[in-house]
Amino acid sequence: MLHSLQSFLLALVLTTTLAACTSVRQKATKNEMMVYVGTYAKPDAESIFAYKLNEETGELTRVLGVKGGENPSFLTLSADRKHLYAVNETTEYQGQKSGAVSAFAIDQQTGNLTFLNQQPSLGGAPCYISLDHQNKVALVANYVGGNVAAFPLQADGSLSASSDMDQHQGKGPRKQQDAAHAHCIIPDPDNEYALAVDLGIDQIVSYKLDKSAGKLERQAQPAFATKAGAGPRHLTFHPNKRFAYVINELNATMTSLMYNAGNGTFTEVETVPTIPSDYTGENACADVHVSADGKFLYGSNRGHNSIVVFAIDQNTNKLTLVQHVSVQGNWPRNFGLSPSGKTLLVANQRSNNITTYKVDLQSGKLTFTGHSAQVPSPVFVQVVPGFPGVK
Repeated sequence: MLHSLQSFLLALVLTTTLAACTSVRQKATKNEMMVYVGTYAKPDAESIFAYKLNEETGELTRVLGVKGGENPSFLTLSADRKHLYAVNETTEYQGQKSGAVSAFAIDQQTGNLTFLNQQPSLGGAPCYISLDHQNKVALVANYVGGNVAAFPLQADGSLSASSDMDQHQGKGPRKQQDAAHAHCIIPDPDNEYALAVDLGIDQIVSYKLDKSAGKLERQAQPAFATKAGAGPRHLTFHPNKRFAYVINELNATMTSLMYNAGNGTFTEVETVPTIPSDYTGENACADVHVSADGKFLYGSNRGHNSIVVFAIDQNTNKLTLVQHVSVQGNWPRNFGLSPSGKTLLVANQRSNNITTYKVDLQSGKLTFTGHSAQVPSPVFVQVVPGFPGVK
């Protein structure tokens, strides 16, 4: 009887210990996320990287590097995390004056990438790619070509040849605006319009989006026209779907907008500087993101080498400056927030590093974690919810 009792107690202790260890492992796993990185790289070099992010500490650990072709500078993932798409930011592709668009399958256990196929982007230096919200079509902005193109997605995730292309025309007052330069294209929150930001002509161009046919029907009037010479670069929406923000590269400003979903147009609320008033050096704005709770707006300053933080008035969409924080590097291109909103990562192109920041969810302020990963010419970071192999 005593022996049986001892055996029972031992089994109970072991079971409890194993359960506790499993709980700890699961808790730790939940803090780990995959970060995909797009870069500028030669055709035969590793060019798309994946890092494991420990959200508790901000530490980045390299997981893999793959040959994603030349200059896979901007990436996007399908909603189910099974496919990754990249623009290859070149001006020549297989004898054409064009860049390319590439598709990859993602291994759900390892996060590794398997090349599926590639299509010409129909314009030079493609610099932005997004998917419509139904994952039926990829939308691409060609910077040198000054046009946008649509690419239907096949059932296996591969890219069909372009189903539509629209050429922008015009120029602006600055030397960088010698011609149209499409820099961003995204679907609106209702997936009814595609909105293309063109740095060269100071406009956001609006298209009625036909997802099934992969067609872009340009609307008679632009969605929005910025101040001449502003050089609008990237556009993002607020979670409430009514507010939006465009960051202007050439005059270092951020414009808050109200969106009319009925006709795919914007009305300006205000435009504010992204750099301190006493800064007189070079600056070129790059990327813009809203916190998941919609309380804060972030933008990157290349030259001033900072992330600017604004608080968003939830009634008026006006912006209040919260902070400028050093990126601990040089020439911050795109940056990303973790799904929880607790971590922000910055790709510093010229200093070849990615830096991580803790986000104060109450104030929006950023604090450098002390962690940095060395990556050659990083341009883009995408934080994947969860971690491959963990649902």
